[in-house]
Amino acid sequence: MQRHFHEELQNLKETLFEMAASVETSLAKVIDALVERDNKLAQQVIDNDARIDELEIEIDDQCLKLLALQQPMAVDLRFLTSAMKINNELERIGDHAVNIAERALILNELEPLKPLLDLPRMAQIAQSMIKDSLDSFINGNVKKAHALCIRDDDVDQLDDQIFRELLTYMLDDPKTISRALHLILVSKNIERVADLATNIAEEVIFIYRAKTIKHHMDADSNDD
Repeated sequence: MQRHFHEELQNLKETLFEMAASVETSLAKVIDALVERDNKLAQQVIDNDARIDELEIEIDDQCLKLLALQQPMAVDLRFLTSAMKINNELERIGDHAVNIAERALILNELEPLKPLLDLPRMAQIAQSMIKDSLDSFINGNVKKAHALCIRDDDVDQLDDQIFRELLTYMLDDPKTISRALHLILVSKNIERVADLATNIAEEVIFIYRAKTIKHHMDADSNDD
């Protein structure tokens, strides 16, 4: 029975990795779609959302089956309940990628407002946070989870910087307002992706330390 449980648990981890890889790919593609003004890439992100939704249902089913049939205890119980939460966070990241794709399709038909430099930087940090959050989850690396929480501040600072810059454009020339607002919404979606990756890291700390942290107040812990 125990062997069967661990085999099923490994299958769950592999499905979670597939979902994480899918949302990472969506985020990477949608930023390329924005920077390169590529509507085909943006549409691919929108189309891929159906697969992400399928994976969410599959992962939930796997978790519920293990909880009902195996009745796990302690760390295994925390792992499964957190896996369901993490599954939901990943699906929401996919939704944010779709939101950005829809903005990209609009912006790509308009004259560029400015070279996009900070938005790709934000997205790169957010992508790395998604990857590291899942790595820390699967491998039980609490130290990596704590470090990830701190990186969320870098994304917040870039989001503020982008907002201030685009606000200046809007104040100087009302004709830029529509394009600037779309870019602000892109920035806000990336910022939310980083928040969701941080939520996953907080779940990792809960699983392996049985410790709840809110708003990463304890993110400078030296747990390893």
